[in-house]
Amino acid sequence: MSRPPLPPFTRETAAQKARMAEDAWNSRDPVKVSLAYTEDSRWRNRLEFFQGREAIVAFLTRKWEKEHDYRLIKDLWAFDQNRIAVRFQYEWHDDAGQWHRSYGNEQWEFDEHGLMRRREASINDVAIKESERRFHWPAPGPRPADVAGLGENPL
Repeated sequence: MSRPPLPPFTRETAAQKARMAEDAWNSRDPVKVSLAYTEDSRWRNRLEFFQGREAIVAFLTRKWEKEHDYRLIKDLWAFDQNRIAVRFQYEWHDDAGQWHRSYGNEQWEFDEHGLMRRREASINDVAIKESERRFHWPAPGPRPADVAGLGENPL
């Protein structure tokens, strides 16, 4: 299976890959998201370490059962050959209705078919008031073109 754009990445194709990942994650469909990763993809997400698509699906299922009305924006930070780094923010609320904004960075490594074989994410959460939310498009679903990314909406 091939997942264009393929490495080596240019600024344009790395940004495209980041936006494709953003759109997939905003679908909140664990199986759909997992198909962008190799069968044996290795992940570090916060304090969790795991490997493989089944583990990715299980992790994302747990995540989105807890993080309601999830909306994510990713922004290309750097790229080189088969690696991409992004920064991101996402907003969500818990079962009690408390809203959060999560800030993070990811480092990605891709195989020759454009599938991600390694993902490392560092993430911090901040409780926010609902009135402080920045991301207001219908969810789940991709960010509309008219909603600014992080490049236009600094941290």
